[in-house]
Amino acid sequence: MSRKSVIIVAGGKGLRMGCDLPKQFIPVAGKPVLMRTIEAFYNYDNNINIVLVLPLSHQNYWRELCAEYHFTIAHEIATGGETRFHSVKNGLAMVENGIVGVQDGVRPFASKEMIARCFDAAERYPAVIPVIDSTDSLREMVGEEKSRIIDRSKIRLVQTPQVFHTDILKKAYETEYKDTFTDDASVVEAVGINVHLVRGEVTNIKITTPLDLKIGELIVDSPL
Repeated sequence: MSRKSVIIVAGGKGLRMGCDLPKQFIPVAGKPVLMRTIEAFYNYDNNINIVLVLPLSHQNYWRELCAEYHFTIAHEIATGGETRFHSVKNGLAMVENGIVGVQDGVRPFASKEMIARCFDAAERYPAVIPVIDSTDSLREMVGEEKSRIIDRSKIRLVQTPQVFHTDILKKAYETEYKDTFTDDASVVEAVGINVHLVRGEVTNIKITTPLDLKIGELIVDSPL
């Protein structure tokens, strides 16, 4: 089995939460979101190498939170960059060769089974991402006032962790940053790597709004 690592990117400022506390530090069911995210990967594999990417201005506060909550899961801290792209690149510098996942810091409910699906598939494929089907009707804008329906059966909603052969992801991140890089899969696709899809989870939500916090409380209290 390959050496496993995960880079957890937590650079959010919490603007959509309407509060000063960055969303990754907000408690869900009595525990900060970011701690739940780290725990998800530790519960999957307690030997996984965890690299947490935080803005420099957040790092002391994070250490204070760890002391307050007696949070002792081992992890390294890398300093966030100007964009998510640069933050992941900084985290990659602290990762050995093997297989590496990249996880949103505010996506704390990835199950052990789903994480395993991603990492197991990455033993066979160089790039793996979890996806779910779209349940909503979708329309594409084709002008300021015109739109057209999109066949939702061909649409997949992308989640994390996105998992890669470490050497391939590092090489992909040597490319110049582009605004079209919305996630790690888009970076590796830009250098010609095909991305393999695996089944994600509807409960693997990203905490970005107060409503998400309420949904998160329900997920913790009544797991599916």
